[in-house]
Amino acid sequence: MKKPVRNVALMTLFCLVVAAPALRAQREKFSPDDLDYIEKTWPGLQKSNTGIRYLIRRPGEGQPPKPGDIVSILFIGTLLQGKVFEKDLDDKHPFKFRLGRGEVIPGWDQIVQMMKPGSEWLVIIPPELAYGTPGRPPRVPTGSSLVFTMQLVGIDREQ
Repeated sequence: MKKPVRNVALMTLFCLVVAAPALRAQREKFSPDDLDYIEKTWPGLQKSNTGIRYLIRRPGEGQPPKPGDIVSILFIGTLLQGKVFEKDLDDKHPFKFRLGRGEVIPGWDQIVQMMKPGSEWLVIIPPELAYGTPGRPPRVPTGSSLVFTMQLVGIDREQ
């Protein structure tokens, strides 16, 4: 009876030792080169449970939005090295979308739910939570990590 238990224990230990690096690699959504650049350029970023990196520049106040709410955002979107691909900084006509309904990239649906009204965040979204492998030619190349400066300027709560 002792030998099968020992064999199972050894096999389990072996699997953990061999699988641990692979499991860590699966959790990281940025390529090694992108991750290295991100960590050198923006040290001290926080990491969401889905792998999005962020820095709260201004915390804001109140309750964050919930799925179904219509949010108003001012933003600048850049590629990792700084080239702007899209922006909306018009206070009178901010970008609006219904949160959690797939109207924007998945990274936005996830991170905006963490923001409080009036907050401004630096957000770095891995490719699979942005435009993925196809990208969004010609402005966003294939497999691009994206950097956003985002300000949550309003929430229209779902009734």
